[in-house]
Amino acid sequence: MDDDQQKTAILRKLFQMFDTSKCGFIETLKISTMLNTMGHIFDDNELNALINHHDPENTGKVNFDSFCSIASHFLEEEDDESTTQELKEAFRLYDREGNGYITTGTLKEILGALDDKLTGSDLDNIITEIDTDGSGTVDFDEFMEMMTGD
Repeated sequence: MDDDQQKTAILRKLFQMFDTSKCGFIETLKISTMLNTMGHIFDDNELNALINHHDPENTGKVNFDSFCSIASHFLEEEDDESTTQELKEAFRLYDREGNGYITTGTLKEILGALDDKLTGSDLDNIITEIDTDGSGTVDFDEFMEMMTGD
């Protein structure tokens, strides 16, 4: 899998997490949170200009292709190592005690904060998919798998 394919896989995974109604669209308001989740620094004005460009009718929603165009603007050309590094940074933000894992409760809070339309059972299903060993914690590898779909 080359860099572009991996990037697209990560973006698709992220898009699907936020497209909870599975309508093929995500709210433009969530894009900044999504970029933050991936550890990207960006300029709000630049982001808003891109969103306006991709959502000229101001519907407040974009499809996957538009989301990719917007997000890839902030994803520099980078190797796998820096993608891993960025995900490590994002993981560390949530692993405040430095235990090497986050609890599924914390992950639920993160996902819930990112998308307030997720129901308790939506969150439980996501967590079940991620916490494959049922430990109640998500280590970096599980987090990485969730984000990259590898």
